[in-house]
Amino acid sequence: MEKLEKFQLILSATIISAGVLFSSLVFASKMQKNESITVTGSASKIVKSDSARMGFSVQTNAKTQKEAFNRLKAQNPMVVDYLVSKGIDKNSIEVKPVSGYNVYKTVGNGYSTNEVIAYNANQNYEISSKDVDKIKEISSDIQNLVDKGVNLEIYRPEFFYSDLASIKVDLLKEATQDAKQRATSMLSAANSKVGKVRQMRMGVFQITPPDSTMVSDMGVNDTSTVDKKVTAVANVVFSVK
Repeated sequence: MEKLEKFQLILSATIISAGVLFSSLVFASKMQKNESITVTGSASKIVKSDSARMGFSVQTNAKTQKEAFNRLKAQNPMVVDYLVSKGIDKNSIEVKPVSGYNVYKTVGNGYSTNEVIAYNANQNYEISSKDVDKIKEISSDIQNLVDKGVNLEIYRPEFFYSDLASIKVDLLKEATQDAKQRATSMLSAANSKVGKVRQMRMGVFQITPPDSTMVSDMGVNDTSTVDKKVTAVANVVFSVK
């Protein structure tokens, strides 16, 4: 009788242990099937801008509006001739309307009176070209007009790359491959492998100077340099097997 009871106890314990082990294996299997890893991959390419533009303002000051405008008018041929001599097509020179404002006399306490003592006039120019090196050269050389009596305010040139669409697809592909390589490297340490893609999201493109580390959730579109680094980002969720 005692032997029978012991046998029953051993049998019950074995069944319970087997059930626990089976449940654990099933649970582990389900967990493994549900496991995933989220990885961010990136890819970059250096490109050269294929167009540029630059703006500057010519300013004059005179006792009357008429005199100020006449001085601007007299300087216009000098400015245009300079730009043409630098290789800028005359049709690419945009001469904008003249604007200006009265200068009023101020009294000792710093308050302005209604007495007009002078007039400041200015005229904006904008040039554009597919030759980005030419625009870059002019931005450094145009101050030579000052030596000829032209009062200038020079704005920073802008450089653009128009063919982004042609490289976006390739960069996204490379960014996704980079994400897979990162996931493979991480999972190999845990004796696991990368499974199928569960979810993929494209990040914003970052267009920055080549050595820049600038990033933004809204994306960066820097126009300050001729050469640019275009970076694509892909956020990928892989299953784990």
